[in-house]
This record gives sequence, C-alpha cells and structure tokens, in this order.
Amino acid sequence: MPGPLLAVDAPSLLYRAFFALPQSITDDDGQPVNALLGMANLILFVVERHAPRAVVLCFGAEKAAYRAELYAPYHADRPPMPAELERQWTDAPAFFGAFGWLSLSDPELEADDLLGSLATLEQAAGGETLLFTGDRDMFQCVSDRVTVLFPRGGKDGPEVVGPAEVRERYGIEPEQVPDFIALRGDPSDGLPGAKGIGAKGARDLLRAHGTLEGAITAGAKPGAMTPRMAGALTSDPQLLRAFKDVATLRDASIALPRDAPTDGSTAAAAARARGMNRLAERLEKLAAGDARA
Repeated sequence: MPGPLLAVDAPSLLYRAFFALPQSITDDDGQPVNALLGMANLILFVVERHAPRAVVLCFGAEKAAYRAELYAPYHADRPPMPAELERQWTDAPAFFGAFGWLSLSDPELEADDLLGSLATLEQAAGGETLLFTGDRDMFQCVSDRVTVLFPRGGKDGPEVVGPAEVRERYGIEPEQVPDFIALRGDPSDGLPGAKGIGAKGARDLLRAHGTLEGAITAGAKPGAMTPRMAGALTSDPQLLRAFKDVATLRDASIALPRDAPTDGSTAAAAARARGMNRLAERLEKLAAGDARA
C-alpha cells in the first residue's frame, strides 16, 4: 500500500530554516546554504518515518492578488526577503529536484492554496496527505485523511495535528478555522479580526452559532449577546466576511503527482556539490537502505 502524499509549504520551511541555522553554513564558494540544508533535514525526518509516496514542494505568490483585493493591508508589513535567502530560494527547485521531489508553483495563488488543493485531490483519490507547514491557517484542511505536520524546535520532529488537536488547541472543528480567523484575527497576515474578540470569544461564538455568518445574524438580534460583542460583529460585517474570505483557501488547477520515492544517491551528489557533506552521508545511508530493501 502506498504511503501518504507529503505536501510541503516550501516558503514556510525555507524561512524557518534560514533563521534557525547560521549563515556561516556555506558552499565551496562561500555562499550560504543554511536554508537549503535545514529544509532538507526537516523533510528527511518525515520521509524516514512516513515513507511518503511522493514529496511535493509548494511555492506561490508572496501575496495573492485576490487576498490583497479583499483586504489591502494583507501582508503589508512583511519585510523583503533577505538577499542571502533569495539565492537559496532560486536554487531550491533544482536542489530538491535531485531528491526526486517535485516543485509546484502558481503566480496567482499562494503556497497554502496549492497545499489545500493537493490534500483535496489526494483525499478524493482515497489517499492520505501530510501537510508540512508552519501556517496555522492550514488547520482548516485537517480531517481523518489529512494531517498537518507543524514545525517545532528540538529533536522530536514536527507536531502532528489532526482533528483532535485542532479541537484541543482552538475548541472548534477544523472547517471552522476560517471563521475563527475572521473573528480572532491573524497578526501574521495583518488581519485584525473583530474588535475586542480574542481567541476565547471567537471560540464561544462559533460553538454557539456555528459560523461567522451565524454569529453576525445573532449579533443583530436585540439582547442576543452583550452590546460590546454585538457591536464588534455588526459595526462592519462585510469586513469580517472579507477576513474569512482571505483565510479561505482557493482551488488550484493542478494534478496529483505520480509515486516518486526519494532518490538518496542523486540527492547525495547534489548535497556534496553544495558543501553539505554530512547531509550527503545521511542520504547515502538512505540510498543504501533502499538498495537492501
């Protein structure tokens, strides 16, 4: 039986690895390779434990036009990409292509839209998907057949987030995540949410009314909730609806990849060419294990 599809939020992991590892990690030309090395190790941890049928790295627009049109300040405060990361970013598809990993990109959509689309397609085909991402928005995709792997520090690997973990973390169902974001806000995306409604307030509203729309409808009824809460919901309901739309994934026109096991031999050569000798040794051991199997 084939393993799960591993879909990776490439921007999320590249940034995380870039800031986690020192830029003194360089190739033979003195150019930093810390982001590539860190991302490779993060993904290999999952590959070695879950034997995915294929690994897909998802890229996309930094700020999708449809999201900026819905709310102009979306991602407005994000700093430009560091020059030391930009070179590695450009090299990532070729480097990871040597591992047998596919890179997908869409100039109109963001990486999270591609991740969600792959999960939907794989689930429809009867398979399971692992979404490796540091974006909590992706919790909306979680189901019995879709699991988020959320990066964390230490040697234990990513946190495994299924439906039970979403309920424990937020007190809501995975499909309510966009409604939750609209109400609570998301500072990382520049979404302020409903004024004065934090995580607990958003949770309680969704438990009582099911959806953002249900909460807005209830807020318009006299005496249904406190004046402060009602005012937060009814002062600009269209803006709250825009926040939910920003948080809701779009469908990407992509096809499911064929099975493609990780190629440790070619990956090791690509690692050595970039001065990553310890990674190359790890990959050679991986290739030797596959050969014995």
